[in-house]
Formats: sequence, C-alpha cells, structure tokens
Amino acid sequence: MPSNLEMVLRWQFVTAGLTDGLKEEFRAIPGRRYRWDFAWPAEMLLLEVQGGVWTKGGHSTGTGITRDAEKANLATLAGFRCLAVTKDHINSGQALKWVQEALRRTK
Repeated sequence: MPSNLEMVLRWQFVTAGLTDGLKEEFRAIPGRRYRWDFAWPAEMLLLEVQGGVWTKGGHSTGTGITRDAEKANLATLAGFRCLAVTKDHINSGQALKWVQEALRRTK
C-alpha cells in the first residue's frame, strides 16, 4: 500500500503527464527483493521516497542506511539512474522537477 507521500507524488506525476511507462513498486535487480517506489524502466530511472527521515525508522538506522546504499549502488551498476526524495522535496515540487529533468534527458 502506498504511503501518503507516494500518493501525493503520484498525483503530481499524473497532472504533469509523466505516467507513460511509469511503474510502481518496481524490482530493478533480478534475484533481489529490492523495490523502488517509482520507476520508468525504459528510461532507466528509479525513484525512492525517503519517508520518516526525522524519525528513528527502518531507513535511518545503520542497518537501513547500509541496505539502502547497497540497493542504490546495485541499481547504478546495472545502469539505472536513482533519485531519492523526501517529504520536503515532494511538497516543494522539487521532486517533480528532478523527474522532469531526468526524463527530458532520455528523450
């Protein structure tokens, strides 16, 4: 189930016309359970929403940070471009701008 942040960002993608080729909960690394919140596989673009950055959640522990680094590094080595965004990036519109810029570079 998508988080509220993911739903807000998806709505931004819809209104900006960025849903062509969009996948959600995308597994980019064969044989691994890693999933990215959003992906445009044809453009080799992955996006992860970093929720709870100011809380002691799973992604902000030593284990979580190490796991997230491995996930992003394996995707990069497989040829993907990875974006990570926070609530502030989504609410300000910066996350949408980054995606727009990244997708323009592949067209």
